Amino acid sequence: MNKNRPSKKLIQQQKHYNKFVKPQLSKAPWVLRITEHKDKPLPVFVIKQRIHPDQRTDANGLIAPRSVLVEKGLVYGPTQKRCLPVLRTILARVTDHRDIPMELQQYLNGPRVEFRGNLPLDDEAVYKVALIFKLQERIKELDRVELIARRVERFTREEAGYWFSRMSTYGDAANRWAMAGMKIMLSGHPKDPNVEAMLNELR
Repeated sequence: MNKNRPSKKLIQQQKHYNKFVKPQLSKAPWVLRITEHKDKPLPVFVIKQRIHPDQRTDANGLIAPRSVLVEKGLVYGPTQKRCLPVLRTILARVTDHRDIPMELQQYLNGPRVEFRGNLPLDDEAVYKVALIFKLQERIKELDRVELIARRVERFTREEAGYWFSRMSTYGDAANRWAMAGMKIMLSGHPKDPNVEAMLNELR
């Protein structure tokens, strides 16, 4: 058996990707990139926002500027593993422009995530993924991280959109205050004895 030969799973994924996922990427306002960084455990999940030519601040002097994808948050290592079941659930609900499920959760399945590439996100998914990625920053307790992820996943689209805007559009100070408040609201304080009980109720 040739160890370098792609598995049947990867071949099927590539066919699905080429037919259903890739055509959506050029217009997707947000994408989830599964990639590798030399200084971080692989894979690394990066959420990226598409900035159109008329929105770019670095396009002065360019004759025909293109849209670019700008990093807005990432997650990797043990934190990523704890959030993985929640991220699969969120991706399972992503639909295309015809409201047909895209079945993106398959790219995060298995004991190891082998897929590398971009996955398009709809509005609900991007709000939730972006919230999880930002709120987990600087939290060392994995139970608190998972609790945040599971509670964010249960937000409605409107709730997720509201809290994402509170953390991203009101200026640096207001954004920081909103983020700090949300961390406490969703996961309590460090070493809070009630975190484990609340987490077990949601699992």
